[in-house]
Amino acid sequence: MARVKGAMMTRKRRKSTLKAAKGYWGAKSKHFKMAKQAVMKSGNYAFAGRKMKKRDFRSLWITRISAQAKVNGMNYSTFMHGLKKAGVTLNRKMLAEIAVSDKEAFAALCAQAKAAL
Repeated sequence: MARVKGAMMTRKRRKSTLKAAKGYWGAKSKHFKMAKQAVMKSGNYAFAGRKMKKRDFRSLWITRISAQAKVNGMNYSTFMHGLKKAGVTLNRKMLAEIAVSDKEAFAALCAQAKAAL
């Protein structure tokens, strides 16, 4: 049986890791050992970042809705409760978009929420 050496797969693995570390500062982009650690760490940051992005956007939407609700004489929690009672099923993303772009429509939603309470 022929002898199998691991050089080809090792080179492929190292090459892909170094390619992922391209642009990193100093030895992290040149030396395999340091590049491997940096790529693993950056992968963890990227994973956490994808979760944080959702959290940050929801927070932004709530802030925008709250600010516009205050302009119309309501606070955020009563506005959302009133919408739920009125049967309006708009998500926070769409409500925030309406609050930013169409203030008259948001005022109508506020009136609808007040009427339902």
